[in-house]
Formats: sequence, structure tokens, C-alpha cells
Amino acid sequence: MQEAASILATDSAALLGYDVKDLALADQGRLRVEWARHDMPVLRGIAERFQLEKPLQGIRLAACLHVTTETAVLMSTLKAGGAQVTLCASNPLSTQDDVAAYLVKYEGIPTFAIKGEDNDTYYQHIQAALDLKPHITMDDGADLVFTLHTTRQELLEHVWGGTEETTTGVIRLKAMAAQGVLRYPVIAVNDSQTKYLFDNRYGTGQSTVDGILRATNRLLAGSVVVVAGYGWCGRGFAMRARGAGARVIVTEVDALKGLEAIMDGFQVMPMAEAVPQGDIFCTLTGDINVIRQEHFLAMKDGAIACNSGHFNVELDLPGLEAVTVKRRQIREFVEEFTLSNGKRVNILGEGRLINLAAAEGHPSVVMDMSFANQSLAAEYISKNYQNFDKKVYMLPADLDMEIARLKLDSMGVAIDTLTEEQIKYLASFEMGT
Repeated sequence: MQEAASILATDSAALLGYDVKDLALADQGRLRVEWARHDMPVLRGIAERFQLEKPLQGIRLAACLHVTTETAVLMSTLKAGGAQVTLCASNPLSTQDDVAAYLVKYEGIPTFAIKGEDNDTYYQHIQAALDLKPHITMDDGADLVFTLHTTRQELLEHVWGGTEETTTGVIRLKAMAAQGVLRYPVIAVNDSQTKYLFDNRYGTGQSTVDGILRATNRLLAGSVVVVAGYGWCGRGFAMRARGAGARVIVTEVDALKGLEAIMDGFQVMPMAEAVPQGDIFCTLTGDINVIRQEHFLAMKDGAIACNSGHFNVELDLPGLEAVTVKRRQIREFVEEFTLSNGKRVNILGEGRLINLAAAEGHPSVVMDMSFANQSLAAEYISKNYQNFDKKVYMLPADLDMEIARLKLDSMGVAIDTLTEEQIKYLASFEMGT
């Protein structure tokens, strides 16, 4: 860790420390954050209100998120609201080092994140963020929550509540709640409609394609792309891959989602049938070992596999390594595995979420809504935490709808309003044919 004295003593970062790659990158990060902020009008509006009202005054907030330009705008919004904020990375490969430097140097926010950090450093950074003794946690995958519940239980007495932004994290938290081990309430920001209908679908769809293309420079047109999982993220990626000219195959375990994929015009089949056909494979399921050893062995020579779910466990990397006779880094973010059968399989970004490992994550315009949810959820927790049980909640529907309204306003789009007659009709039962 860097010494606290290495930054201005007046900043909160000086008091709590930080660990970033290089503070000299801060000016570059500052420009990129400015670029992102321009496309985040909803969050800018919330920041202006927060600056006046200070709804988070005196609140300590620890965040474990992808350290991107958009996250920097969120952090500055929370700080504007009066919160004392600290930030660590939610994935070892998702940090943008210039942004981390910007947050320390120009926002005075203690930030613990370095792109490519090893697993031990990753968890050391989580521990450092938790040294703030937070009232509110903000998570992207639930590693912060899990660490609090295992190695930092003494801090739980300080925690009022938390937020979670990913499908994977919500699954983990609901499992904890069902087993009675969740020690504080968490709002599933991921389940807000202004999050998953846009961030998961349009954000993941575009950014996953972006990550694959940056890593490989392969042509999608004419390629066979296998999409594992047809949730909102899988829908978005399948749609974008088809739009680029790929022939898309969907694999699913859910009959309804499989049926929906068929109706949307995609081929649907089991993974075992898809692997001999696929050129590019991407998992977006939130589950473990979706592409297994037997699947890797059955792939074409030179097939590409990646993951756009939160954790790299969707690819059975230990199983792959067990049948590997040679491996080499052939491009940045591309590792080639030569298998015992002589075929080569290319893994992108260490199997970590490809849209952030090899690219920049979701565009700012869609993260505007996701981080508006995060900001309003933090405010909602601060005002209502005493009324919560220790379980997973959704953000109230009226706040979700307000974010949608603000987004439309920022786009210069107006919609109709119901007349009194229409309101009465929707609330009645007497009128029929």
C-alpha cells in the first residue's frame, strides 16, 4: 500500500490510504471521466440535488465496484451528498488505472484497485475498503458483503444496509437470506427495471461485442457465435452478434427462455451439440462450469471462448488446464491452449468478464440509469434502514419510474399522460363490451 503521507494530508484519501498503479495517470483519467459525465445527465441532476440537500451527510459508504469512468461519476455523486466514500475493485481485471488515480488525486476518495492485481491483492483491497467501518455497502458481485460476513464480522454492527448491482451478486445474497445468514438488508439494484432492461441488455450486449473485437480483431459476420444463457445479458449479446452478421446459437437450461430464443429467431440446442459448430463462445449465465472440459475437447481448432458473467467460474478453466499440453499468450487478453488432442482453444481475458477485461465496460449513457439507482438506493437506505428486515429488497417502483422519467427528459422525449376518464376506466370493472 502507498503511504498516507504521499497525498495531500487534507484529503480523506490521505487519512485512509490508497493503492493505485500510478498517480501520474490522474490527468488522463480526469479527461475520460469528464467525457463519461457528459452522457450521464440523470446522475448529474442527482448530484446537483445531493450537493444542496446533503442526504448522506456523515454516512460512511464502502463500495466494491468496477473502477471505471462511470463509477467515478457515481463516487463523486455520493461524495456530493455528504458521504465519506471508499472504493475497491470488484474484479481483478476491470480497473481503469487512470480512473483510480483520478479518484485519489482529484476527488480525494481512498481507492484500492490496480488492473491485473492478483487474487491476494484483490482481497487485501476489499479489506482496506472495509477499514472505513461502513454504514452502507455498495457491491458488484457480493464479495464485499461476503467478506464482511466471514473475516470482518466485527464491523457488521455498524452496517445499516447495502446495495447489489449484479445478477450474480443478487443470487448469492438471496441464498444467504434464504439460509438465514444475511446480517443486514440489501437492495437488489440489479432487479430495478431501469437497470436490467437497459444495462444488462443494451450495455452488456454492446460492451461484450466490443471486448471480443478488441481482444481478437475477428470478423463476426459469417462466424458462428454460441451464447450460453438467454437472460437479459444473453439476449443483448445475441441481438448484437446477429446484428453484426453472426449466426447465433443459444444454449439454455430454462425451457421458457429457450422458447423465447427460438421465437426471437435463434437456433437453440444443448452445449454438447453447439461446440463442434461454434467459432466464438460466450457465457452469460451466472452459474459454474457452463463450458466444461468435454466441451473444450470437442471444439474446432482455434475456437475462442470467453465469459461476460461476473465471475470466471463459468468456464471450467481447471478442467481445460488438465487436458492442456502447451499454453502461450498469443495476443493481449488472448491465451492459446493446445490440448491433448492437438486442437487449440483461445481463452479471452483469463475467463473474466470480457467487456471490462479487454474493453471499457458499458457506455456511459446506459450506466447513467444504473448508477442513478445506486445513488437513490443509498439515500433510501439512509432514511429507512430501521424499518428493514435482514433480507433482499427491490428499490421502490416509484423511484424506478422516476429514473425512467428523468432519462426521457434528458433525451428530450415526452410521453402522454392518462386523462381522468382513462384513470377511472383502469380502476373500474363495470364497463365491458
